Amino acid sequence: MNITKKLGAQWPEDQKFVTLDPNHLYDKRNGEPHIMPTDPNTPAVPNRRRFLERVGTTLAAGTLATSSNVLAESSSNRPDIGPALNGPAAERLVEAFNLRVAQATRDALLGIAKNVSNGDETLYPDKGGTYTKGLPHDSFGRVDLNAYQTLKTALTSGKFADFQKITMGGTKTLNGPQGGLAFDLEIPDSVQFGQPIVPPAPPIAGDQTATELLEHYWASLLRDVAFTDYGSNSMAAMAAAELSALPTYLGPRDSHGQVTTNLLFRGGFPGEALGPYVSQFLITPTSFGAQSLSQQMVSYLPTIDYMTTFSDWLTVQMAMVPASRITSILCCATCETAATVAAFTHVDVLYQAYFVAFLVLAGIGAPPNPGNPYIGSKCENGFGTFGAPDFAATLGAIATKALNAVWYQKWFVHLRPRPEATGGQVHLVKTGQGANTNVQPSKVILNSVGLQQSFKRYGTWLLSQAFPEGSPTHPSYPTATAGLVAHASRF
Repeated sequence: MNITKKLGAQWPEDQKFVTLDPNHLYDKRNGEPHIMPTDPNTPAVPNRRRFLERVGTTLAAGTLATSSNVLAESSSNRPDIGPALNGPAAERLVEAFNLRVAQATRDALLGIAKNVSNGDETLYPDKGGTYTKGLPHDSFGRVDLNAYQTLKTALTSGKFADFQKITMGGTKTLNGPQGGLAFDLEIPDSVQFGQPIVPPAPPIAGDQTATELLEHYWASLLRDVAFTDYGSNSMAAMAAAELSALPTYLGPRDSHGQVTTNLLFRGGFPGEALGPYVSQFLITPTSFGAQSLSQQMVSYLPTIDYMTTFSDWLTVQMAMVPASRITSILCCATCETAATVAAFTHVDVLYQAYFVAFLVLAGIGAPPNPGNPYIGSKCENGFGTFGAPDFAATLGAIATKALNAVWYQKWFVHLRPRPEATGGQVHLVKTGQGANTNVQPSKVILNSVGLQQSFKRYGTWLLSQAFPEGSPTHPSYPTATAGLVAHASRF
């Protein structure tokens, strides 16, 4: 079977070489391919251009009668892709080609998602409602606008050379903004992911953001309290009472509409309000091949918090290395406090928790999903497909795809500041320096019990941190962890 005939290709007779891959040309003069360096001046294939133009026109119009029409043209007018081949291998090559074209077409027909920010970037001249950590700031924590423009120039162009020209405030670098621009050949593009799944973030000065920030203040105050002690802890009781009274608190409530100490800081997805705070997947001993995993963790000494002075806060906002150093101890137990969970997330491998969950399931002999095609087979079991190696490798693949999709949202759509940055603005307002920031936080946080309790402990109005360097050097919304959870847990 001749692949050229199978694809119905038309190639100009005077064209000596044909492209089989981006790096080589193949000589058509005989049956054996003669590999040569790709000529950058090779003329474009008219039929390929016509196909892409048709897809583009169709997408712009927002309609398509049937995808098969596009696929038919993609195959019936396809140029010669190599020397004549016959047999099953040729049939498979054609099938693989058609599958890729079909999937690429389906993805393209999804169109572009609506992606709109909350408008805070243009609302505040000092960019106080926008992520600026890592850039130079003045003595009040306001970003140098010229430096900020270098970041925006890079985000707009997407060019590596422009990212190299960003004016940085310290030695720490930004967490790979260009990852959001990565192309992926297995899933729709990042520009196709957005609203309504990822709506605009709440405005920085609104009650919703203030409520979220208040929850962070309470969580920082309870960082070293064991989850099992929340029910008898007076600070936890105050947190639950204050959050219960706020209509803008969107976390879980009991049947009476109250936030109990057993519901503090939990998520709102089905099942998250049930059972203990710590998943059994984080405490059940398991093994990684021949290596045993006790699930004991390295944590930090209690009652040691960071970024509680304005000078430390300012140092961190400019991504300079703070003077404080973290002190670690080896825990003899598993996760018991939010501080231990923080220590885990501080250094975890991106998909570590979900990979360990897989190891636990495999170790206890959990059955595969009933839809697994190998169930009931008398001759084979899943391995490279629908088997343990496939499961383990897919978790890593999912993590990268989810991360880059979220990264596009973080850097190229929302640029939402970290809660620690808003805590600095709260501090300015509460110390009578509110004229030095365009952002005036909501009274929900300024008049809150949680903020008062934090001031009572630290003597400042800043949001204390579990690590000397504070949050990572990337915008806060949407959360990368949440994006990964959504994909990994579903898998």
